[in-house]
Amino acid sequence: MAELGGSALFAARFRENAARALLLPRRRPGQRTPLWMQRQKSADLLTVASRYGSFPIILETYREVLRDVFDMPALVDLLGAIRDRRIRVVSVESRSASPFASSLLFDYVGSFMYEGDAPLGERRAQALALDRELLAELLGTEELRELLDPDAVADLELELQSLAGPRQARTVDGVSDLLRRLGDLRTDEVAARCADGLDGAAALGELEVARRAVRVRIGTEERWIAIEDVARYRDAIGASPPAGVAETWLAAIDAPLDALLGRWARSHVPFVADAPAERWGLALSTIEERLRALAAVGTVLEGAFRPGGVSHEFTDPDVLRQLRRRSLARLRREVEPVEPEVLARFLPAWHGVGGTAGGLGRLIEVTAQLEGVPMPASVLERDVLRARVAGYTPRLLDELGAAGEVVWIGRGSLGRDDGRVALYRRDRVDLLASAGAAEERPGDPIHDAIREHLSRRGASFFPQLRSTVPDARTDDELLDAMWDLVWAGEVTNDTFAALRALSLPRSRAKGTPRPGRLVALGPPRAAGRWSLVADLVGEERNRTERGHALATSLLERHGVVTREAVASEGISGGYASVYPILRAMEESGRNRRGYFVAGLGAAQFALPGAVDRLRAIRDDDSPRVHVLAATDPAQAYGAALPWPRGEGDERLPLQRAAGAYVVQVDGRAVLYLERGGRGITTLPAAADGEVAALAIGALPSLVRPDGPYRELRIERIDRGPVGESPLAKHLASVGFRAAYRGFLLRRA
Repeated sequence: MAELGGSALFAARFRENAARALLLPRRRPGQRTPLWMQRQKSADLLTVASRYGSFPIILETYREVLRDVFDMPALVDLLGAIRDRRIRVVSVESRSASPFASSLLFDYVGSFMYEGDAPLGERRAQALALDRELLAELLGTEELRELLDPDAVADLELELQSLAGPRQARTVDGVSDLLRRLGDLRTDEVAARCADGLDGAAALGELEVARRAVRVRIGTEERWIAIEDVARYRDAIGASPPAGVAETWLAAIDAPLDALLGRWARSHVPFVADAPAERWGLALSTIEERLRALAAVGTVLEGAFRPGGVSHEFTDPDVLRQLRRRSLARLRREVEPVEPEVLARFLPAWHGVGGTAGGLGRLIEVTAQLEGVPMPASVLERDVLRARVAGYTPRLLDELGAAGEVVWIGRGSLGRDDGRVALYRRDRVDLLASAGAAEERPGDPIHDAIREHLSRRGASFFPQLRSTVPDARTDDELLDAMWDLVWAGEVTNDTFAALRALSLPRSRAKGTPRPGRLVALGPPRAAGRWSLVADLVGEERNRTERGHALATSLLERHGVVTREAVASEGISGGYASVYPILRAMEESGRNRRGYFVAGLGAAQFALPGAVDRLRAIRDDDSPRVHVLAATDPAQAYGAALPWPRGEGDERLPLQRAAGAYVVQVDGRAVLYLERGGRGITTLPAAADGEVAALAIGALPSLVRPDGPYRELRIERIDRGPVGESPLAKHLASVGFRAAYRGFLLRRA
């Protein structure tokens, strides 16, 4: 709206509309007018018309551009889908413009080809005095009509009119307050506003005797008013005061009609001018004139407020604030927290597990979402990245590493041949690398020698380290010391080959190298250049920058951030360290705080798109089956959610162990496949035979060509022989065959 008036598109559409309305007559009928002359005439007309915001051709041009040229509702839907992560944004650089982009370029040239013919004409359109209210009626963009809740409007109307709730009169003094607060009322209207046990007619009689209320005739009806309002009704609508009223109450009052309209606005929800005009028998034009005068000074507000309304209404500012608060409260009541299973369904969709997007662009998106979360090196590529990037190959990660886009840092050892690592984008590592819990710093002489060499020489290959660290007797001893520093978060590598080589057999004894091996390069787990993480991180950022980056990363990864989810990542300082940042982001509108998932505490923060998608998944009945690594951040059980346990179940809680898998059906954890694939532990949801069959049917995905197993041999279920389990028939139905030990499924 701000930029449209100064665009060439607006000027061109204005010229067409003006010509169609016969406002640009031809000098010689029957002959074509040159385009440059049409543009000049149009510019002159626009210069004059821009002084009048309600000029019909200007309004029609705005309507045409915003509705016919720009499909604004579709744009809103598209942006909402991007925010909810239902649509991905991918940047593509091509050598030539696409057909769609080519058409845009051609239209751009066509729009600006003759811009020099009228140097100032189209620029003057920026000063349009646009009548935005009239334009809103033409476009139908009346936001408050859609925001205010009809039930909230009805309830507040009853309260303001004292027809329900604590505002009903219970005593004679309460009836007097009714007349002062609401104005003129009939006897039956007063009776409707009295609580049980109070006779309204009798109370009015007492007030009349006490000279606190009087009868006046307004139009054809007899009504009651408070004695204080006699002069107002006399001067505003011409009501005759009854005999016997004291002179004190008959003194002239300034702006009596304005006072009555202000009280009407305070005691009614948004209303049209017809209502008080009909009530008091006054001309509609008189009421509208005074209401607009009150709106000009801010006593009342004018706009489109009531749901389903067709014309502009007036209301008191405080009444509108109450309506907004009540509508928001009703919306919050309607938004009930989802069950924990819905969060378990939401996370795989939020992470894009099983999606069809692939390539380097998708891998960068995944890295950004997983940034800083510690994951076992053995499952990082095999289970986590492969599940999110279609057609994933290690070459993709190597390309990002070689280009300096992605780096990794160790986050603790998991035995001799595995450990936790965290991925980072190169430009964010200095903000997030210090978020993990610190490991114990190795202090042996060989560790100090490695540190000293890398600090003095910088990034080095293994042969350089081997020649300058005399404390190591063998390559394996030097490498073990190197990996101690890696898992402590002090040393990293510029490639991922060393991580992949951790699961390979250790090198043979010195003097018996593997045939064809270039021994000068060192063992496979020594590949690449080694460097200090301190050199990678560079200058440390301040605490606020690091806290904001961590909070943003948590929101991107989890969608809905809970105390349990933060605790599962081992962040230094825990949830208390990020809570103030999340709260400040909520105050600035960057996220939302609420009770989104039941049973996970009230201090939950979420991205707006995540909340919408979480509720959409709750209402989606389509079945979803996922086989996720137990350590996958998209697998909520054992992290954000506790492991399901049946009544009287005394088994130890399951572990998010490297190499283990969890089968989920519609967000419910059904099966836990132990590391190595030899045993299955059933969870309470497996008691449903149909659910168990769906879960067993997903196990063959583990032995596909790109799966983690060449063969899957199930030997026990719930620590008992597999043949004695009720699930044996389901295993047989999906291709498992009975073998010497358990049930076997081989890769085709």
